[in-house]
Amino acid sequence: MNKIANNMAPADASAEARIATYDWKALAGELDGFGCAVLPELLTPAECSSIASLYADETHFRSHIIMARHGFGKGEYRYFKYPLPDLIDGIRTALYPRLAHVANAWNERMGLGERFPGEHAAFLEQCHEAGQTRPTPLLLQYVPGDFNCLHQDLYGDIAFPIQVAILLSEPGRDFTGGEFALTEQRPRMQSRVEVVPLRQGDAVAFAVHNRPVQGTKGTYRVNLRHGVSRVRSGMRHTLGIIFHDAR
Repeated sequence: MNKIANNMAPADASAEARIATYDWKALAGELDGFGCAVLPELLTPAECSSIASLYADETHFRSHIIMARHGFGKGEYRYFKYPLPDLIDGIRTALYPRLAHVANAWNERMGLGERFPGEHAAFLEQCHEAGQTRPTPLLLQYVPGDFNCLHQDLYGDIAFPIQVAILLSEPGRDFTGGEFALTEQRPRMQSRVEVVPLRQGDAVAFAVHNRPVQGTKGTYRVNLRHGVSRVRSGMRHTLGIIFHDAR
């Protein structure tokens, strides 16, 4: 049994029910307009604490990354192994169909032929057939002085264009600093920055790589990267939900 199971409602029903309560038309509009959208209070404080507490137990994870060793920034994270903890798997599965609708509309606007299936299991089959079999949901931990450089989470030829991060710690109480930031490189223009304020349990869905933007002469692509500013005090935990698997 997963360590967090006793503190949580049945995963599939709980995840689907809470995902269904959001205004997905409005969220899609935010993603279209700004490349990101916030889902407030996706997880409860108790669920956030339970997930963050998993970090110390290596049995839940397939690898441990020290960011400074790879030039990624400063801090550390662990990739979960399969099977994922029930709630994390449920949230990932429930989020995917709503985001796939946005992702398919983006690809159509950008003139890309790839379309994503309606269910996450079918998409994972495509990943596994392409040799991308390692799970990508991850748990990140930052302490004072830690930060995450601007980057893109691409792990193979197949990549879902939207991902989700859920803040597990409470700003001002558990940590200070550590703001989530998104940059957008626009052709022949200066980059645009979006800083996303989050509270404990809030999720942000955001573009992984490219998204379409409507210009005066038609649709063009912008290139996005995301990161986290320097943590100034305390400890910050984040759950990252990436929908494609890795090689």
